[in-house]
Amino acid sequence: MYHTIIIAGNVGKDPEMRYTPSGQAVTSFSVATNRQYTTGNGEQVKETIWFRVSTWGKTAEICNQYIKKGSKVLIEGRLTPDKATGGPRIWTKQDGTPGASFEVTASTVRFLSSRGEGGGDMPMHGGMEGAEIPLEDDIPF
Repeated sequence: MYHTIIIAGNVGKDPEMRYTPSGQAVTSFSVATNRQYTTGNGEQVKETIWFRVSTWGKTAEICNQYIKKGSKVLIEGRLTPDKATGGPRIWTKQDGTPGASFEVTASTVRFLSSRGEGGGDMPMHGGMEGAEIPLEDDIPF
């Protein structure tokens, strides 16, 4: 069995990098996706879903270096379920309402922001085994 998820959105805050006891880099950041639609009765609805993204190894180091709050990114990876619930991580917000967070372990990260926009300076593509930064001419969009 196999699953994958693709997310395109905006980084919510600057990434945080740490190292495992074995010395492997791990970088975490949040990504917001937005959807806007009109209901059948003409009401405009804006919906935002937040994802917590983790990257590993060389990809983690490059993401920590180039991603900034506001950067546009495309993430490809797998959902990581909460061990207690088997689904998204659930908590209670400060105002007492329930909140949920979808956890994603990224296998590929691509920078979508142009130079100078949203903080990142260069587009990037990377996998969990390593990361490579292609020339701008090699980016398919």
